[in-house]
Amino acid sequence: MPDSLGPLTASRKSGAEAFHLDGETLAFDVLDFWRWSGSDLLENTRRGILAEYIVARALGISTDSVRAGWSAYDLETPDGIRIEVKSAAYLQSWAQQRLSTIQFAIAERRGWSAETNLLEGTPRRHADVYVFALLAHQIKEAVDPMNLAQWRFWAVPTPLLDERARSQHSITIPSLRALAGEGCGFAEIRAAVCRCVGGR
Repeated sequence: MPDSLGPLTASRKSGAEAFHLDGETLAFDVLDFWRWSGSDLLENTRRGILAEYIVARALGISTDSVRAGWSAYDLETPDGIRIEVKSAAYLQSWAQQRLSTIQFAIAERRGWSAETNLLEGTPRRHADVYVFALLAHQIKEAVDPMNLAQWRFWAVPTPLLDERARSQHSITIPSLRALAGEGCGFAEIRAAVCRCVGGR
């Protein structure tokens, strides 16, 4: 691969960076873009990224860099624990006939490398621990994804998922409770993850 086509390292932006036409500054900036594209925290894709951020903060993982969107797992703790975060919610941005059925995707997948642009040959689970993040609030006019009291979390060691006799593609709340009890709040995520890896 030519050096000029290798991976780029994204720089962290402040929001004040202006769009421009070959150096001629325009009257809108990155913060305008963020507000336009990212303000709906309940939207499925954005909520998943928000859940990653919440879990990173709970685990003391630095968020001073730039999120890597295509990694084989979502987060890594300072002591090397690899975390996959899955999110779900009863309430959605759109009109609903009923509360959403909660189901988290856990299928094995082929890891991809930004360094080589290649997929691994064999699908597998790449993280040591899965953290399932449920925005559990069920009253639409009061739902607030930034209120961490409205969330519930389950930490499950990956070997438990690998050994499941039931579906290897998804998991429901009853199955999570069977594996990891009633879950925990934001303040207990770190302890729950540590229990999954023998106190590391």
